[in-house]
Amino acid sequence: MGYGITDILTLLGALGLFLYGMKVMSDALMELAGDRMRSILSTTTSNRFFAVLTGFSITAIIQSSSATSLMVVSFVNANLLTLTEAIGVIMGANIGTTVTAWLISIFGFKISMSAIALPLVGLGFLLILAKQKKRQQWGYFTIGFAVLFIGLQFLKDSVPDISNNPDVLASLSDYTSSGFLSILLFIFIGTVLTLVVQSSSATMALTLLMTYEGWIPFDMAAAMVIGQNVGTTITANLAALVANYQAKRAARAHLIFNLLGLLILTPFLYPMLNYIDGITQNLEGASPFVEAAAIPIALSLFHTFFNIINTLLLIGFIKQIARIVERMVPTVIEEEAEIDQARYLSEASLVYPQTGIKALFDESLRLLQDAAYKAITHGLSVHREDLESDIKLKSMLESKETIPVDIEHIYATKIKHVYTQILAYATRLQSKFALEHDKIETIRNILIADRMLVRVVKRMIPLHHGIVLALSSNNHAILQEYNHLRRKILKVVRQIHRASQSEQPLKYIEKIKKQKRKSEDLDVLMTGRVNKLVIDGAISNEMARSLMADSEEAHKIVRDLVDIATLLYYPRDELIDQIEEQELELKAV
Repeated sequence: MGYGITDILTLLGALGLFLYGMKVMSDALMELAGDRMRSILSTTTSNRFFAVLTGFSITAIIQSSSATSLMVVSFVNANLLTLTEAIGVIMGANIGTTVTAWLISIFGFKISMSAIALPLVGLGFLLILAKQKKRQQWGYFTIGFAVLFIGLQFLKDSVPDISNNPDVLASLSDYTSSGFLSILLFIFIGTVLTLVVQSSSATMALTLLMTYEGWIPFDMAAAMVIGQNVGTTITANLAALVANYQAKRAARAHLIFNLLGLLILTPFLYPMLNYIDGITQNLEGASPFVEAAAIPIALSLFHTFFNIINTLLLIGFIKQIARIVERMVPTVIEEEAEIDQARYLSEASLVYPQTGIKALFDESLRLLQDAAYKAITHGLSVHREDLESDIKLKSMLESKETIPVDIEHIYATKIKHVYTQILAYATRLQSKFALEHDKIETIRNILIADRMLVRVVKRMIPLHHGIVLALSSNNHAILQEYNHLRRKILKVVRQIHRASQSEQPLKYIEKIKKQKRKSEDLDVLMTGRVNKLVIDGAISNEMARSLMADSEEAHKIVRDLVDIATLLYYPRDELIDQIEEQELELKAV
């Protein structure tokens, strides 16, 4: 049988055309439904069964398990998904990827697409010329769909005919008739082929063609499908190389899940194939062990059956799989730098709008919980571990101990540079994607919260100085007034901390919002309390001057802290309007 370099290149070209059609179709579907899919992925995966259903739905719609896996890795990298949620989604994606095999089996082998493929390309071209972006994407989808099956037709024509070459069939039988060793060999071939082609869909198409043309029998093709399940995990693992340790864990979990399926179910391969054989005979009227034309449907059935059984067997062991990968990929503890750097604003998080926004949120929350939290608590002369405990604030403030802290140094080394990086990242995020109004609003809320946080830290500098003087004073009245300011600020900070640690942060945010209405009472000039203290001779004029300035700062700090927490956790348009009005008032003053 003569099969030269031209024939090999033609075969590769046909495969390339198939892959290109798959990519165009998948990319168009991602544009049409990707944003909605990502929103669903980030909100409906807390239950393991929902996670599996979500993974299946997304992969079935966008027609790419690799795209779903990459999305999962990105979402874990941005802390949008936990490891256990990601494993559930990956299990569902394994089932969803079997839809591709059904499409190829039905449209590629049962229905002749060659007659309508070119008219579909023409229809797609007309849709691309439309002004509406959605219609354009439907045009790309139609072209991709048609090109995929044009490529499949070329593949059919390029695969050498070996039915009239018994010597070739005899040599192939040496590889397909060695029992379990042949099974292992074809599992390895399926894994390597998928690894090289970087597409389980393309490998499945080649497998279906080889069976359809009589190259390999049904059982060897099934072994190749098992290998493809393992090979397709390499894409996610390669993507995770530049991601954080959590994303690496998600990618490893994908690999372990498919390896476990291989180890557990391969010994039962022939009982499963006999079961599929019975179903296929009822559907097709022929056995895939006898009739090559029956293999595509049988192989699609096997692919779906294998992945569903694997998921059902392992769905109860998600936590155990998570523990295994946590041991494989240990937690990375980053060294504290002299000038703090952003931790979450990575290139990997800029892949999708959702991961970019989550990265901004996480970085802002870190800024609030770490550097700003230290500046505020130590600025109020309170140890943060005491504030995080159940010690009552009144008891905490009985001590006159002062905690030395350089708030200006904290701002210069821990806040300023990170804040600059947040602004630059938000600009890149908004310029990279055509964001919807609600996402633009979310980004704006985060940036406003960060700007207010910077202002709070700067306001703590003079207030800290006043608190140190009050704590070192023997004047009971001035100490009482400053403790009142400290208590009000600490109450809000404690609630914000508890909100950040809770699965239901809004419960604490509602409590915090009440403090904003009470913050007016902190300004001793507005309440008239300072006049009474001076008239009664409880404090000197100099103390009164400092107290008036510091109580005004305390009032603004409480107000800003409440707004920061509300913007980050529970944004509302009317809140933005109120903040803008307050800032205009400040500028006017």
